[in-house]
Amino acid sequence: MSAPLLEIAANSLASALAAQDGGADRVELCENLGEGGCTPSYGTLARTRDCVRIPLYVLIRPRPGDFYYDEFERDVMLRDIEACARLGCDGVVIGALDADGHVDTATCRELIVAAGFMGLTFHRAIDVARDPAQALEAAIALGCHRVLTSGASTTALEGADAIAALVQQAEHRIRVMAGAGINAGNLREVAGRSQADEFHASAKALRVSAMRHRNGLLAGLDPDWQQSDREIVRTLRRTLDAVIRSDRPAAP
Repeated sequence: MSAPLLEIAANSLASALAAQDGGADRVELCENLGEGGCTPSYGTLARTRDCVRIPLYVLIRPRPGDFYYDEFERDVMLRDIEACARLGCDGVVIGALDADGHVDTATCRELIVAAGFMGLTFHRAIDVARDPAQALEAAIALGCHRVLTSGASTTALEGADAIAALVQQAEHRIRVMAGAGINAGNLREVAGRSQADEFHASAKALRVSAMRHRNGLLAGLDPDWQQSDREIVRTLRRTLDAVIRSDRPAAP
């Protein structure tokens, strides 16, 4: 099995730089992490591509909520993928379901054609699919390079055994990336139980606003925000490296 990789879900340019500086292997750029993530703005995408040297994948999701998209949303996703291609992004993170909870292969194929030679991750739509095992086979048949999954649970720790079942089912035909609620305190257990190839975390911490004037009466306009933290990424990196070392056979 290939060495496990660490991907950081970065909700801004600053988060992406923190991921890079902290030792992440790859960035998934997105926004609106509180609702599962959406596609970032063009400006965020373009500037991040300018600044980040590690592989940059972009979440293609036009809105929060379900993964059943109408023709207008499909067109938005296609245009976002075209923008990623023009900017030289390394990959896109996609997924779509039909109304019955099966992978919408027709929509996914359109997105994949638009992606061209970029890498392909099938996102956590697999976790809300009617049958995650069937959805995994669909992602493999579509030619995706990996799936991001929590094992159809709230967190990857809770779903670690289900992730392990997907890893066994995959039989090296696709990489399985564990994500949702991963932190330095549970990464070792998730890695050991899930046997996943890759690990996905936001590594976020509260950033306190420098504003001296504050109006605390307006709900939804809080001045502080969440952002990936370089030191948290470094701790995740060290933890994952320690897992790799402990699994490596001793020298004769």
